[in-house]
Amino acid sequence: MAEELETERSDVREDGRRPPRAVVGSQRVEEEIFGKVFDSNIIKRIWAFVHPYRRDVILSVVSVLVFTAMQLMIPLIIRYAIDHGMQPGGNSALISAIVAFLIAILINYGASYWQETLVGGVAENVLFDIRRAMFSHLQRVSLSFMDKTEVGRLMSRLQGDVNSMQEFLETCVLSVGDIFLLFGIVFVMLYLDFKLGLLTLSALPVLFVVRLFWLPLARKSFMAAHETNSVANGALAEAIHGVRAVQSMDRQEVNFQLYDDKAHANLLTHLTAARYAQIMVPIVDSLTGIAMALVIVVGGARVLNQALDVGVLVAFLFYIQRFFDPIRSLTLQYSVMQRAMASGQRLTDVLDVPIEIQDAPNAKVLSADMDGSVEFRDVVFGYNPKHPVLKHVSFKVNPGETVALVGPTGSGKSSCMSLIHRFYEVQQGQVLVGGHDVRALTQDSLGAQIAMVLQEPFLFTGTVFENIRYHKSEATREQVIEAAKAVGAHDFIMRMPEGYDSMLGERGGNLSLGQRQLLSFARALVADAKILVLDEATANIDSYTEMLIQKALVKLLENRTGLVIAHRLATIREADRIIVLQNGEIIESGNHRQLMKNRKLYSRLYNLNYASFDDIPEDVLEETTTESAT
Repeated sequence: MAEELETERSDVREDGRRPPRAVVGSQRVEEEIFGKVFDSNIIKRIWAFVHPYRRDVILSVVSVLVFTAMQLMIPLIIRYAIDHGMQPGGNSALISAIVAFLIAILINYGASYWQETLVGGVAENVLFDIRRAMFSHLQRVSLSFMDKTEVGRLMSRLQGDVNSMQEFLETCVLSVGDIFLLFGIVFVMLYLDFKLGLLTLSALPVLFVVRLFWLPLARKSFMAAHETNSVANGALAEAIHGVRAVQSMDRQEVNFQLYDDKAHANLLTHLTAARYAQIMVPIVDSLTGIAMALVIVVGGARVLNQALDVGVLVAFLFYIQRFFDPIRSLTLQYSVMQRAMASGQRLTDVLDVPIEIQDAPNAKVLSADMDGSVEFRDVVFGYNPKHPVLKHVSFKVNPGETVALVGPTGSGKSSCMSLIHRFYEVQQGQVLVGGHDVRALTQDSLGAQIAMVLQEPFLFTGTVFENIRYHKSEATREQVIEAAKAVGAHDFIMRMPEGYDSMLGERGGNLSLGQRQLLSFARALVADAKILVLDEATANIDSYTEMLIQKALVKLLENRTGLVIAHRLATIREADRIIVLQNGEIIESGNHRQLMKNRKLYSRLYNLNYASFDDIPEDVLEETTTESAT
């Protein structure tokens, strides 16, 4: 199938253009993480979600079996009406057949109604549970997994694959009925007339041979369709999230070509899957016609010779017509099942992504009255363990102390902040908060004592009030307003149409970057955590907003331990201590005055930030630039 896909993609299109050979985003990361698409344990995993609703499943299966039994009875009622009701004096037999026919129809209707109602309810509840389980799990997986996985592919699993499971759950009970109907028809036909029944079944070997060759090809086509769908969704999500960059660099046409490549591959695989899904239908229909012709010719001759009752022949024709219906239905449902197996694999693979950061069995709760100290002891850490970002870093932040981390890009400042919150595990050494190794603490209690303000403030769809108290949902309106006033956000909030009840758009898009940052500061203040982490919190704001934030910082850092990362070094001049990192190692430490006197990397970075380039000696500028690049 891979070779066929590659061949199709290389064909010239009708408009004379070849499909573009472009790549955007991670193509194979998902497959490397999630592995193969088929697993024999999928049904067991799905059943774990179905199990709570097993009573409804059993009732729906019973309803299907009752419905199927009525389908088997109706031709027998017709046969009885023909063989007995059409005879002289057969009025009573005809009336009995009509009554039986009406009863069968009523039972049919009731069984069908209950089956549809029960199966639909079970499917919706199961899908709801799967979505909840996936969302809950994705909130807990390590950031290293999120770093490698495209949002579009996860959304494809949460939406498209779940919908495929819905289709499967709604039709799987029907498959039970189709199987029961198929064997029931075979049994009844052989019971009515053994020879004519064997003649009808003579068409089946042809069907089995065709299916033998069809099954592996169909399975591959369904898997390929799922994979290309994920790739296309991933590229689409990436393009949407990066639309500002795309438009600013005039990349619309190029990005269209990039996406068109994946969409075209997706189209080809879906067309191939559709062909395999439908190819069995005309084959089954042809076999139905052949079987009916054989029965009419052979059975008709026997009726003329009075070796077969007319009612039996008519019943046979009804059964033949119905005999290939479950085969046709099972063929179509096989397509549904294969899509569901691929989707089930992909869904369970998400649920099986290991949660690397977990509470230890005897994890302690970090109490609210802990001292707020932070310490790194000989910490070695790298996102790829073979390439450490931090190399034997050791320092201690005392309770109530404000310490700034500075250094060139890539020196490990943000990695230190991530380790304090235990977003990642260290490869060597210890990170201690309040005197406890973070690995020995519960994540919830650790998170409750650390408030973070990031360079890119993330606001959620909801009101201003809800966003400010996001970290502490029990905060009162008075506490929220007090925090907003403290950080200088109250005035612009009150200018909004509904004040604190104003709705924010996605990611706070209806606010300026500075306003969003002020709200994130208010959120950190409401959290009332012992440790405040500011990771480039003032990097993207104007001077006036920076002034407001500098005033807010005095309030924020009051009686709190503060860790600050800033490239704008004026914002950390008043820090109690400044730690300078380079290439993952601490190269100097002290307050602003001490470090300026040292005339090492910090003083050079400061001069680059706040002195005119014309005032900096050329040798100092060259040396500092070289060190920063390193």
